[in-house]
Amino acid sequence: MPRYLLVPLLLTFFGVASCAVLKPQPVAPAAPPPAPTTPLPAPAAAPPPAAIPLTPPPSLFPSAPRAEQPYFIQEGIASFYGGAHQGKRTATGEHFNRADFTAAHPSLPFGTVVRVTNLHNGMTVKVRINDRGPHVKGRVIDLSVASARALDIWDGLARVQIEAFATDQLGAFPP
Repeated sequence: MPRYLLVPLLLTFFGVASCAVLKPQPVAPAAPPPAPTTPLPAPAAAPPPAAIPLTPPPSLFPSAPRAEQPYFIQEGIASFYGGAHQGKRTATGEHFNRADFTAAHPSLPFGTVVRVTNLHNGMTVKVRINDRGPHVKGRVIDLSVASARALDIWDGLARVQIEAFATDQLGAFPP
């Protein structure tokens, strides 16, 4: 008999055989255990259980760190500046470089590192405040070209959120 016929034939045979039902055989009920003839001695009084602390010691499970809260938050319209200002001095005296992650803000101290988030797409970048501006009413920050590109801002303006955190100030960018 050819093999290609043997395999389906065996599978069919075993499939039909597995459908067979066996009749259960009657089982005699088990006899109850014999009753004890002598009474068992009373168990000795056990000492009270030791109190188990419900909370683990703090050294085993340190508490989760709290999310840091910003000390400065501002929302508004951001713009960017670049080509015309390249190489000119900023309000801090350093030369503007459009490839640096810097920004101009009207009131934050120079050297402050802020996180700027594009509210349209959620992208965030850290920039250092090194200039004063923007000098257009209704805008809250002027970004360098590199900062704007990192936020995916290509058409000039975007709605952003500015946040300053204490931990970002420790290792601020060098001037």
